[in-house]
Amino acid sequence: MHQQHLAGPPCADPAAAVRRLGCVQSQEYAVAKWSLAQRCAPGVVDADVQRMVDDGVVLRTHILRPTWHFVLGEELGWIQAVTGPRVHVFNGYYNRMHGLDPSTAAATNKLITDALRGGNHLTRNELGAALAAGGFPATGNKLAYVVMFAELEGLIANGVMRGKQHTYALVSERVPAPVVRSPEEGLAELTRRYFTSHGPATIKDFVWWSSLTVAEIKRGIAACGSALTSATLDGRTLWFAADAPPPASPPPAALLQGYDEYVVAYSDTKFAYNLSGAATPGRYPENTMLHPIALDGQVNGFWRRKPRTKTVTLEIDLLVEPTARQRQALTTEIERYEAFAGVPVAISFV
Repeated sequence: MHQQHLAGPPCADPAAAVRRLGCVQSQEYAVAKWSLAQRCAPGVVDADVQRMVDDGVVLRTHILRPTWHFVLGEELGWIQAVTGPRVHVFNGYYNRMHGLDPSTAAATNKLITDALRGGNHLTRNELGAALAAGGFPATGNKLAYVVMFAELEGLIANGVMRGKQHTYALVSERVPAPVVRSPEEGLAELTRRYFTSHGPATIKDFVWWSSLTVAEIKRGIAACGSALTSATLDGRTLWFAADAPPPASPPPAALLQGYDEYVVAYSDTKFAYNLSGAATPGRYPENTMLHPIALDGQVNGFWRRKPRTKTVTLEIDLLVEPTARQRQALTTEIERYEAFAGVPVAISFV
C-alpha cells in the first residue's frame, strides 16, 4: 500500500498517480477516477480527474490486458508498443471469429482513423456507422473488438466525454509530444515501473499484470540492473525497488474500487490482502461490482455504490467488527469520498 501511495506520502496529482503505477485499471469508470484521487492529498475531486482525462493528460484505453486502463497520454505509445502485441495474441480467437486478419484490420483501422481525423470525437456506435458506410458493418462484440484492435495499435484512445457518453479520438491529435522509447528501453522501464510501484511482487504477478511472457520479463529485470532487488519468502522470489523506503503503516480504512491496483494487479500473491481470511470465497457471486474495504491493509468488507438523481448511496458490508480506530477512519474515508463525488452520500449497512 505504501508503494502504491495508499499509505505514506500522497501523489502530487492524479497524473502523478498514473505515472507511478504505469497503468491503472479503469473498467468501472466512476470509481476508477476515485482510485486516482485517493492516492493524492484530500481535495482532489471528480471534476479534477475528469478534466485531465478530457484534456488527454490521462487517457483511458485498452492496454496491458484486454480491459480498460488509465495511462498517461504521453506514455501510451511506448507502453502499447511493449504490451499490445501480446494482447493481440490473447484476442486472437475473437479476432479470427470476427474476420480481423491483418488485411481486414488495416482496412478497419483506416476507416476509424479517417472518421476521427480533424478533431472528431465519436462514440463507439458512431464509429460503427463509419465502418458500415465503408463496407464493414460491425455491432456488439464484433464492433468492440474492431475498435479495440485500433486501440492496441496505439491509434485511438478516449476522447472528450459527451454528456455521459464516452468518445474516441486519435492519439496523434491528443498527444502532441509522446515519449519515445526503443522496444528494449520500453520493456526495461515498464518492468522497473511495475516492481517499483507494485512490489514486492513475483514474476508471475507481472505476467498477469502486463500480459508479457516470462522470458520477456526476465530480460526486463536484467536490463534494470541494480534498480531492482529481490528476496525469497516461502519459496517465492519477490522483486522490488532497491531504494524502496521503509513502508508506512497501512491506512486503518480504505474504500477501494473493485479493480484497484492493490487487489487486481497480482495473481501469485493475491493472498497478501486476505491474510486475515475474512474475505472468504463464495460470499458473493462473481462480477457483482462490489468494492473492497481494506482495514489495516486487509480486505475485511465490501461496499456497493448506488447513484441516485442527486445523491449516492453506499451499501457497506463489514465482514469483521472494526475497532473504534478503524470505524472512525472509515467514517473519514466516506466523508472524503463524498467530497470527491460532490454529492451527498447516504450510508446503508447490510
